[in-house]
Amino acid sequence: MNFWTDTTSTVIAGILLIAVPIAFNAAFAALAAKFDYPNILRKPTAEVLAKFSAGGSALVLLWWGFAMTAALLTPLAILVSASLQGAAPAILFAAGAVGVVASVVQFLGLIRWPFLVPYLARESAKSDTTPASREAIDIVFQSFNRYLGVAVGEHLGFLFTGTWTALVGVAILQSSNVNGWVGVAGIIIGIALALCSLEFVGHFETKGWRPAAVATPFVYIVWSLWLVGTGVALLL
Repeated sequence: MNFWTDTTSTVIAGILLIAVPIAFNAAFAALAAKFDYPNILRKPTAEVLAKFSAGGSALVLLWWGFAMTAALLTPLAILVSASLQGAAPAILFAAGAVGVVASVVQFLGLIRWPFLVPYLARESAKSDTTPASREAIDIVFQSFNRYLGVAVGEHLGFLFTGTWTALVGVAILQSSNVNGWVGVAGIIIGIALALCSLEFVGHFETKGWRPAAVATPFVYIVWSLWLVGTGVALLL
């Protein structure tokens, strides 16, 4: 007997749409309280790594959990596409594919923290670490921060997450089981999130684009609320 039905997909998608943003924001809030994230990233490398070491294994596990919330976007994106009845198959396929890419790039941006950063922190904390080694640690940390953090996790993460959100919004407008206003909101929020991905692009690379820096936290909060609202709409 096949227990996997369209109703099952819809229920699981609805639950994930509610649970994932709650888990993401809870982990983010915990990192802000325990590690002063993301403000800590503006500090010198030695200070960041010292604070990271002080956090112990609990902080490492917290970062691992935060990365896992990004990984959960993969099944969420697939199940949402499977749950929107009546939408064009091409739109649903594109949304699912882009959602998986968004999940992967966000995961890759975050996973450095529970695996690479602990090693750099241990090396930095050694009493016999030479000035040349500390300089190398600084270069490695800042390079990975800019490549995996800014370029992959933030730029590509915001771009693909925003694109996925807008595509889901279009699919919702075509679907028969979610109110159209949820789709309109998704399109607007998705475009805003994609624009936030331009914060460090082009001549903004050195100091960033101020409007995007200011808007991003608020857009992510609204995006999280939209996910929850979409989940509730699917369950109802």
